[in-house]
Amino acid sequence: MKKILIFSVLVLTACQKDLLDTEPYSSVPAETMWTTDNLTDVGLTGVYSGLRLGIGNSSNGIYNEIYALDRFSSTSQSRFDEPLLNGTITAGDGLFSAYWKNFYEGIQRANDAILNIPLKSPSSNEKKGRYIAESKFIRAYFYSRLNQLFRGVPIYLEPYGPTGATKPRSTEEEVWNQVIADLTDCINEPNLPARYPQGNANYGHVTKGAAYALRGKAYMYLKKWDLAAADFSEVKKAGYALFSNYGALFTLANEQCAEMIFSIQNISQPNSGASFQVFVGSRSAQGSNWNYFMPSPNLVDLYENADGSKFNWEDVLPGYSSLTPAQREVYFLRDNLTEKEIAAAAGRGAKMSLYLPTGNEARIKQAYANRDPRLQATVITPYSSFDGSYSNTAIPTTSYLRWPYRGQAEVNGDVQSDTQNFFYYLYRKFVATGTSEIISRDYAPLDAPLIRYADVLLMWAEALNEQGQTSEAINLVNEVRARAGVALLNSNAATTVTGQDDLRVRIRNERRVELPLEGVSYFDELRWGTWKDAVFFTGNGRKQIWGGNVAAYSFKADYIYTWPIPLGDIIMNPDLEQNPGWIN
Repeated sequence: MKKILIFSVLVLTACQKDLLDTEPYSSVPAETMWTTDNLTDVGLTGVYSGLRLGIGNSSNGIYNEIYALDRFSSTSQSRFDEPLLNGTITAGDGLFSAYWKNFYEGIQRANDAILNIPLKSPSSNEKKGRYIAESKFIRAYFYSRLNQLFRGVPIYLEPYGPTGATKPRSTEEEVWNQVIADLTDCINEPNLPARYPQGNANYGHVTKGAAYALRGKAYMYLKKWDLAAADFSEVKKAGYALFSNYGALFTLANEQCAEMIFSIQNISQPNSGASFQVFVGSRSAQGSNWNYFMPSPNLVDLYENADGSKFNWEDVLPGYSSLTPAQREVYFLRDNLTEKEIAAAAGRGAKMSLYLPTGNEARIKQAYANRDPRLQATVITPYSSFDGSYSNTAIPTTSYLRWPYRGQAEVNGDVQSDTQNFFYYLYRKFVATGTSEIISRDYAPLDAPLIRYADVLLMWAEALNEQGQTSEAINLVNEVRARAGVALLNSNAATTVTGQDDLRVRIRNERRVELPLEGVSYFDELRWGTWKDAVFFTGNGRKQIWGGNVAAYSFKADYIYTWPIPLGDIIMNPDLEQNPGWIN
């Protein structure tokens, strides 16, 4: 896939047209697209390029991609005030129209391929069958995303022109049934392989394993637990498996391992790479980045101790919970503060009588020791190190997340965030280290996983648990925990599962700590109906490490669980009915 992606960028982005245009998004005229074997390849690459819609960079500041939605979940937070979280969102917000437009544009591309490959392409029947199946998967993927957010949308199965978007909304169930129908066709295509091994020339293309995984997720939304579990078992049979090391999983060396089921393929070329570096990395990471998206303290506190017991601040710092968030800042201050720094901390409310001039750092580091190893693989915690670049140069340096920030240095400097007036956790996951992993912060080569096997295992466990098959579900969860290096369920008193309800909570928390920044957590909270309780509880918001709120969240009403139909589309198509609660 990566070999043809380079060519597709040059050809398929040259002449971007309106969403409703039926011509392929390329410089190739519609009448000749699909008419040769090579143009059939080019056309299919255009279908896959639809997955890149919404990926931004430092020039345009756009971040309308799947992983960015994690900022609305319980595990991540944005450095900005988000209208969806602070109670000021309206139906006219560009958030809704951007994703709607991109998803339907992806559907248009898939529909064009599904219609025209049989009519025009001279490629072999085997190749055409496979390409049609792949296009149906892509169409199903985009309809599943639309349905997760808008809960019932118009279904278009053929390309349509500027005046053709006139269908009313189908129901949520009808959309899921269409997703399942497309994925069933995909699975039934004899020329589609179960899985492509690492290094295969077709790696990155859709597989039967990916189709089973996505269909299983659709069944989860319909609460058809037995069918979901059956599909997830087929993913295992297809040859997918957990990679041995969570910390090394999200690297170039392992992006094609057997755990990665379906990913957005990225390369080090403009408009063809990942945006993780610029939007997740800090100023101390190569490229001097913006840390738009950061781990929430709620996520960090959710990582268990290595023995499987729940983390509790009181076990490390007795009396911690009795302090106000402002007072707790004292525990996170660096050693050997200057008089000016001491006065500033006291002015912010830190309880300086608890400060240890030469032992403060060692004391707080104990809070992050002997925890689930996924914590350090995912998050840069206070006084831990990060290997980056010195002051946006080619000089490699190891810096440390300290508070208050003083400055970068070639040796033993501080990690610099783009929000250095506040002390936030920063992501380590997906951020390139050193000075040679990427060419530009705007197009990192690391693939962006959309479906991976750990996600499948935990959905499989959820489906089994909902059927009362608790023991079987525990075994699947334990596969994920064993790889992570944390105590297995039912291995001691702290990890003993007391029943179906207890395991349900444990599975949900396992997903939260296993899958942050992968575009999963927000969708999970919506599907479970837990978003309000998990995100909008009293005192929550964009928080500094010690829990001090920088911007409080405010829950508008239950109707924001479902996104509104964009106003512009309702104007163009009056048959579109707005979701309840939203005002046009």
